[in-house]
Amino acid sequence: MRIALATAIAAWGRDADLEPLLAACARAGLAAEALAWDDPSVSWSRFDAVLLRSTWDYARRRPEFLAWCEQVARRTRLFNPPATVRWNTDKHYLADLAARGVPIVPTAFIENERDLARISTFDGEFVLKPSVGAGARGAARFAAHQQAEAEAHARRLLEDGYCVMLQPYLAGVDRQGETALIHIHGRYSHAIRKGPLLAPGGTASEALFAPEDIQPRIASEAEHAVAERVLAALPHPALYARVDLLPGPQGPLLLELELVEPSLFFACCEDAADALVAALQAALRAG
Repeated sequence: MRIALATAIAAWGRDADLEPLLAACARAGLAAEALAWDDPSVSWSRFDAVLLRSTWDYARRRPEFLAWCEQVARRTRLFNPPATVRWNTDKHYLADLAARGVPIVPTAFIENERDLARISTFDGEFVLKPSVGAGARGAARFAAHQQAEAEAHARRLLEDGYCVMLQPYLAGVDRQGETALIHIHGRYSHAIRKGPLLAPGGTASEALFAPEDIQPRIASEAEHAVAERVLAALPHPALYARVDLLPGPQGPLLLELELVEPSLFFACCEDAADALVAALQAALRAG
């Protein structure tokens, strides 16, 4: 059985998960290759499955990436599948999950210039970021007195074709960090702590790869409970999922649900890469 692990030309050599995943494939008797999704020379039909991994540059060319996913899925099995990718690559999915009872970080969407007035409703720190994005690119943290700077940033994102998300900055992240819970085939695998990424002052990063402070973490019962609610609310099944939570005043809140190209931090759980490969094999056998 042949497996392709999809990365990107821009991400080549930067995905720390690829090496342990290739090793896990070898242990399972799978012939695996890491290949860039945007390499036109690759014949994806040669593979029994394509596993999306570090396709981190999709945000600036999402239509092209979605078209590629559909094309690959017509030739072989794609994990996670195109319907999941389409839904999860635009963070309007947060509104879908909130409607299904998932506690999310309060989120308003600025779709056009008329919606910029929503920024003035915040009397504390807040965050602006594109609804289609990977990592912290385009995200910026503003103080209440930075209305003009915030509007200018939101206007730039709108001009670039993005919808803009407006969220309160939850100060608990400065003390506790962010918790990411990794699930494989619907089962909890492990959790990590990410330190706060956004510095005050309204400066947005344009870097595709922001340095992160990553440590193993034992997730709390409350965090597990929210993660289970998130997975139960999914419109499509997922081979892998990462549930990113922030500490809210009344308990954990969903910041992002990563079903396309999340780092899974295999270095923090020695069995996780093997578990993902086993789940992939099971999904292929099940058809």
